[in-house]
Amino acid sequence: MKATKASIDKFLASRRIAIAGVSRDPKKFGYKVFKLLKDKGIEVFPINPEAGQIDGTPCFKNVDALPVNVHSLLILTPKERAKTVVADALAKGIDNFWIQQMSETPESIALIQSKSVNLVSGECILMYVVPVKGIHKFHRSLRTFFGGMPK
Repeated sequence: MKATKASIDKFLASRRIAIAGVSRDPKKFGYKVFKLLKDKGIEVFPINPEAGQIDGTPCFKNVDALPVNVHSLLILTPKERAKTVVADALAKGIDNFWIQQMSETPESIALIQSKSVNLVSGECILMYVVPVKGIHKFHRSLRTFFGGMPK
C-alpha cells in the first residue's frame, strides 16, 4: 500500500504520538525520531519495555499501558514485533498509524487495513517532519524532483 499525502498529513497533525521502539541510545534511529518529535512540541509517549524514562519522559512498557487519549502510534520496532504491536494498538482503540519503512510486514499492514483507520507505511517519518534536514532533505528533494512523493 502506498502512503498518500492525506494520510501523512493526518498523522502529522496529531499532537500526541506514542512511539513503539524508542531507544535510549542517542545514536539510534528510535532515539533521534523521539527527540525530533519532542523538540517540535509534540507530546510523545515512548514505548520501551526496558526503560523507565528517556530524557526525563516516562516510558511505557507496552501499548496497553498508554493513556486512553493517545490515538496515534509510530512503530519503529523490528519487523518481528510489528504485528503484535499493531494488534495491541487496535485493541486499545488507536486509529492513526505510521509504520516506519523497514518495520512493516505484510501481516501488520493487512491487520491495519482490515480496520477503518489511518495508515502510513513505506515512508520515513524524518522526510516529513518539517523542517527536513540532512540526508533526508536531499532524499526528499530527489523524490520531489522525480515526482516520487506521495500524492
